[in-house]
Amino acid sequence: VPVRRLAPLAGRVYGRRWLVLLLFSLLGFAQGLVWNSWGPIQNSARLAFGFSGWDIALLVFWGPIGFAPCFFFMWLMDKKGLRVTVLLTSSLMVLGAGLRCVPVSDLEIRKRLIHGGQLLNGLAGPTVMNAAPFLSTTWFSPDERATATAIASLLNYLGAAGAFLVGPLVVPSPNGTSHLPLVSQSNTEHIKDRIEAVLYAEFGMVSLIFSAALAYFPSRPPFPPSVAAASQRLSYRRSFCRLLSNFRFLMIALAYAIPLGVFSGWSGVLDLILTPVHVSQVDAGWIGFWSIVGGCVVGIAMARFADFIRGMLKFILLLLLSGATLASTWFTLTCLTTVTHLPLTTATLYTSCILLGIFLNSSVPIFFELFVETVYPVPEGITCGVVTFLSNVFMGVLLFFLTFYHT
Repeated sequence: VPVRRLAPLAGRVYGRRWLVLLLFSLLGFAQGLVWNSWGPIQNSARLAFGFSGWDIALLVFWGPIGFAPCFFFMWLMDKKGLRVTVLLTSSLMVLGAGLRCVPVSDLEIRKRLIHGGQLLNGLAGPTVMNAAPFLSTTWFSPDERATATAIASLLNYLGAAGAFLVGPLVVPSPNGTSHLPLVSQSNTEHIKDRIEAVLYAEFGMVSLIFSAALAYFPSRPPFPPSVAAASQRLSYRRSFCRLLSNFRFLMIALAYAIPLGVFSGWSGVLDLILTPVHVSQVDAGWIGFWSIVGGCVVGIAMARFADFIRGMLKFILLLLLSGATLASTWFTLTCLTTVTHLPLTTATLYTSCILLGIFLNSSVPIFFELFVETVYPVPEGITCGVVTFLSNVFMGVLLFFLTFYHT
């Protein structure tokens, strides 16, 4: 009797994958929102809590500092799965958002609690920024993977964009540029009350997401969606050796880390940077909001396009980075009015900044797909963890410089 060979199991996708993607994306959205709470309202925060320019830059700087234990979270994701990692991450976010809401009358203690809360939220960054490719490979079929990666990774940026919108519109600015009807009552106590209302709302949102993840967030589906998801990956140690010895990967990592890291730190303190050219807190918020929202929309569209047409990732990245180069050059020449004599108008400022954000932010999911394809079978969490750690190093360099540069 001939021996029957077992056919390889076909991949299977589950409808619940969209729920898992939604929960993870909401977690990333909340982390980005909390991280970027203070930059868009830095003038109001200085008046209400006595923050200095050094404090504002440091509050944003806690994000890249939170990537110090990045490799621990990568190991945890590789060994324990998504559920344990996501629950630990969300619990840190709840604790951090709660610390910022502690009602202490002493301003020095309150400032320390706010800094501590921002640090705990920064510790959630390695998971929300690294796990998107790992989640998409674990739950989604190959023709949906780039789209899922784009949604899971870009919602973190969309949360930062939400802070540009919510902060300046809810919190009055001290120079009377707010659109609130109570602008005539924009004294210190009123501004402080509105900031605290934002902090309480963010704490409630983070707690709700944590409760939902605690109730339902599985580590993996019963059956893998593809052969790649079911295949054996390299060990933790061998993965690092493979990455550090792969020259092509290192070049792509630098191409991702330098522009994205610098732009993330720059956009986080955009109001601080544009204040010397007399751009209001509200205008700076709208510029940051539309630049990130445009990047998220275009990035998801590009990822969906890449799902249908394979082998175009490098060409798409070259187009996006070329556009970012032109937009950043335009912005720089416009701001150097004493040298170039180009007019610095609201239209040129909006257009150059928004185009820069669209080109750079939309490249994130394309870069992630290129990383995964270049170094397979290295686990996705380790690959993206290394490159996001590197991008946060460059973000930290910029913010470290800004903590000492006050003019």
